[in-house]
Amino acid sequence: MSTCIAPALTELKAQHEFFVGIDSDGCAFDSMEIKQKECFCPNTIKHWNLQAVSKYARETAEFVNLYSKWRGTNRWPALVMVFDLLIRRPEVTARKVEIPKAPRLREFIDSGKPLSNDGLREYMAGHPDPELTRALEWSLAVNQSISDIVSGLPPFPYVRESLGLLATRTDSIVVSQTPTEALMREWEEHDIAKYVRVIAGQEMGTKKQHLKMATAGKYAFNHMLMIGDAFGDLEAARANGALFFPINPGHEEESWRRFYEEGIYKFLSGVFNGAYEEKLLADFVRLLPATPPWKS
Repeated sequence: MSTCIAPALTELKAQHEFFVGIDSDGCAFDSMEIKQKECFCPNTIKHWNLQAVSKYARETAEFVNLYSKWRGTNRWPALVMVFDLLIRRPEVTARKVEIPKAPRLREFIDSGKPLSNDGLREYMAGHPDPELTRALEWSLAVNQSISDIVSGLPPFPYVRESLGLLATRTDSIVVSQTPTEALMREWEEHDIAKYVRVIAGQEMGTKKQHLKMATAGKYAFNHMLMIGDAFGDLEAARANGALFFPINPGHEEESWRRFYEEGIYKFLSGVFNGAYEEKLLADFVRLLPATPPWKS
């Protein structure tokens, strides 16, 4: 497994006693729905020849990427998961549509290369294959659709206010699996990039790697917090000894208001972990099931 080293993160010097990592899509910005439904889904159907089962492909992709415990998964593993769920759907089998098994894409995912377009290009240099060429074309088309369609989406209410407060007491960074170029565009467009010290996208590694590089040996226990809307954000936090504040899907404004009005102060005063965090997590977990609705 190769190790991603991002100097902007490893060389980040602690300026405050507290650290906060913040996810972007679906967490700071109301961008998950439009990106998945208008950019990812149409390109997945087009580039992977799923037109004959488009209804089921869309339902499956939206479940994986928006409404399940896998919400927020990197685009490559999420794509493979969509294929795997489609293969097992009787409606798809009845239409005799060939769903990609994606063996070469799975090998790339397991290779240890960064799960980004550049990581895929690097892997393809030593493992050329038509399946990987198609995968890259799909990913580039998704990015182009996002660039064409997604704009003018402000942060959720209470995000700007929360970031302003955090900037005075914490070292805050963006922790995301979105391409860095898109992150920079969105955070600068709405004048909130000034509140964070680093904007870390998929090119800098996984979310777990982002947090490890940014925090290892720099902050005390209970002084690190991750804010996110997906299980992957929670797992990244736990892997690095950080606390977690969930932005509940479908209840984002309510979550950010709660963070602004009480969560920040509980974190900075050292009373966040324990009963308070446990109640937040219990509410969060209930919103992201593992069983698809068509199996219920």
